Amino acid sequence: MPLDPGLLELMRDDLADAPGITEKRMFGGVCFLLDGNMVCGVSGEALIYRVGKPSYAEALALPSVRPLTFTGRPMGGMVEVAPDAAEDAPRARLSALALTHARGLPPKAAKG
Repeated sequence: MPLDPGLLELMRDDLADAPGITEKRMFGGVCFLLDGNMVCGVSGEALIYRVGKPSYAEALALPSVRPLTFTGRPMGGMVEVAPDAAEDAPRARLSALALTHARGLPPKAAKG
C-alpha cells in the first residue's frame, strides 16, 4: 500500500516541537526516531506508535487504536490508528506515550 503523504505531514506537525527527531524509511513507510529509537511512523495508510509495553493498555484504550500486527501477530508495545480515525487528542496522547518510551531507552550508536 503506498505511503499517504498527508499522514506523513500530519505526523511531522505532531512532532514539530520534539527536539532531536529524525526520519528514516522503514517498514515500507517512514519512521520517526529519537536517538535512533523508533517513536512512531506512517506505514501505508496507518499511523504507528511504539508506546512500549508499560503504556500498551493505555494506548489501546484510546479511540480507534488497535494492536500493530505486521506479521499477523500483535507486536507488543506497538499500536496503529487508521487514518480516518486519527483525531487530534488521541494522536497527541499516543505521541506523548511514544516519546516518553523512546526517551527512556539508551541511544543507539549511528552506523557508518
